[in-house]
Order: sequence, then C-alpha cells, then structure tokens
Amino acid sequence: MNKGDLVNEVAKVVSSKKEAQAAVDCVLSTITDALTGDDAVTLVGFGTFKAVERKARKGRNPQTGQEISIDARKVPKFVPGKALKDALK
Repeated sequence: MNKGDLVNEVAKVVSSKKEAQAAVDCVLSTITDALTGDDAVTLVGFGTFKAVERKARKGRNPQTGQEISIDARKVPKFVPGKALKDALK
C-alpha cells in the first residue's frame, strides 16, 4: 500500500478525496514535526514513532575498500504496539 492507496481508503470514510488527502498529509506532517522536536508519537494499540540518535562510526566504501567516517545523526524508529503485533500472528 502506498500513500495514494491510503488516501483512497480514508476517502471511503470522509466525504471527499480532497479531505482525505488533507487528513493524511496532516497526520504525516504532524508526526514529522513531533520527531523533529524530539517528541515521541504514541498511537495506543498501533505503535510509537520516536527519533533515536545513531553514534558516529567507521564504515567502508564497498567499491574501494577505503575506510570512511559516518557522522552521528538522528533517525526515525517505529516500535509496534501489542495490538499490531497480535494482529500479525
């Protein structure tokens, strides 16, 4: 399922596809804004989105074998909730 498919599913519940597109965009931008501000987004039963810090590390260029340094950075992480885990059994 891609974003367009998700919008189509939401459009079945709301009155128009335009409103569905706005709703999906609002949810995704709100999650992005929260993660940017170091907040976690918890959807009870579904899961938690949070930003985690990756430490700086050494890597290797696969073409040349040369060692490179990879800077520390923040990456998004999703931890599924119990209801989602149980649904996938």
